[in-house]
Amino acid sequence: MRSPAEFRDAFSAGLPWPDYLASATSAQRPRWDASWQQSALSPAQAALARSLPRRINLLVISGTWCGDCVQQCPILSRIAEAHPTPVAPADAPGICLRFIDRDEHADFADHFMICGGRRVPTAIFLNEDFDFVHLLGDRTLARYRAVAAASLGPACPLPGAPVPPDERAAVTDDWLREFERVALLLRLSPKLRDRHGD
Repeated sequence: MRSPAEFRDAFSAGLPWPDYLASATSAQRPRWDASWQQSALSPAQAALARSLPRRINLLVISGTWCGDCVQQCPILSRIAEAHPTPVAPADAPGICLRFIDRDEHADFADHFMICGGRRVPTAIFLNEDFDFVHLLGDRTLARYRAVAAASLGPACPLPGAPVPPDERAAVTDDWLREFERVALLLRLSPKLRDRHGD
């Protein structure tokens, strides 16, 4: 596993959502924009995101060419948008999100191979000190269920086919459960409880 200093360096090299989105080519951008429009959180989902009691630094290894990234990274951005971190203090509650390109940062990405491959998106959850907390890649359970049902059945969907709204909602709920799990882990951390006096 990488050290907090290495995670901090990778995070510093990462792009915030608007800059990452701007790195997509003109051919890629319409799919990203459409996915962003379809990824709005429900009021209950946004309330859950806003309720997370600790700072979560989320570093996402991604690629603007990746179909799974197109479908899931806008969801991550919407979750972070619901509970943004203030500039100061550095340990204030919220979600700070950065994206790094898998191929541009191959030396870093190679440390997070999943099933023998450099799969994306890979989300690395870090605490306020940039200690490693959790990793999820490259699809949530709901996304895997949908892909398996389509790919292992009699017919496969076309690449880039729209994601049905119920699947998108289930994937969003999966991601929110991961955020909540990490938030509770951080909230119960003896180190952080001692620091924050709670």
